Amino acid sequence: MPIFSDIQETELSGTKEVFLSAIRFATSTTDSFPQFEDDLRTSAQEQVEFMLEDDEKIPLVIADDEIKVEIRIVVSKIFSSFENELFSLILAPDVANEEIEKKIMFCLFDLEWMHNTLLKMDLVKDFVSHWANISSNLLKVIEDKRLDSVMWGLKMKLIEVTSKVLEAVGYGTVVLPAESRAELLKTWIPYIRKMKSLSDKMGKTGSAFPYKMSEDLCQCVEGAIVSLVSALPSNDQAEILADWMSAEQVKYPDLSEAFEIWCYRTKSAKRRLDEDLTASSMPLSHST
Repeated sequence: MPIFSDIQETELSGTKEVFLSAIRFATSTTDSFPQFEDDLRTSAQEQVEFMLEDDEKIPLVIADDEIKVEIRIVVSKIFSSFENELFSLILAPDVANEEIEKKIMFCLFDLEWMHNTLLKMDLVKDFVSHWANISSNLLKVIEDKRLDSVMWGLKMKLIEVTSKVLEAVGYGTVVLPAESRAELLKTWIPYIRKMKSLSDKMGKTGSAFPYKMSEDLCQCVEGAIVSLVSALPSNDQAEILADWMSAEQVKYPDLSEAFEIWCYRTKSAKRRLDEDLTASSMPLSHST
């Protein structure tokens, strides 16, 4: 039994090393074998996905505190790399630089892949928290006037990644404080609304414009936003709904359902308040 136990521990240690190595390689760039870089990264990502789905030792690996710490370090590095590449846009003399856009897109694909991986490891809250923390600064860069007519692929990919965050929070996979949820919505709704309107207009110009929000993406974003708004405190709901009704692009996202829920709850709360006030005044009236 001691020998068997040692063998199991050795096998588990080996699995941990392979898993961490694959994670690191799957989310990094290297100059060692540039001509094979994409293939090697893809292979590493496939190895991680295979282990998470089919390796019987993985539940023990991902439950290990050391592994969780290492994964969080990897996530922080990916986000840091993404922010650095994104902020380089502000400093670049040529904002239409394809090389810069390619690096940023690489980081975004890494982030998207890491989100899906963390979801399987029950660590997706780390991803959501990072994304929420950088959202305001991220949009300050991407909404720079110099980027108005370029990098549409990057802008659409940002919305795709954001939709995953909105779904995670909106449907309860990740629990954030009400203040953070409200801030996430107030940050992203105006941008998503604007990009939906702009991409639709570009698609109608007659040119082959490939960067439109797909129907599935639109539905996912809208559903998550409705769910998020409906679960906010009444005052935050009212603020977001007032902004939605005053916007020119009021057709998307359609928050009619959230508005109806807010109206119903407001009326119910007012009715209960009136009933409580009436009930509390009755003894006084009787004694009089």
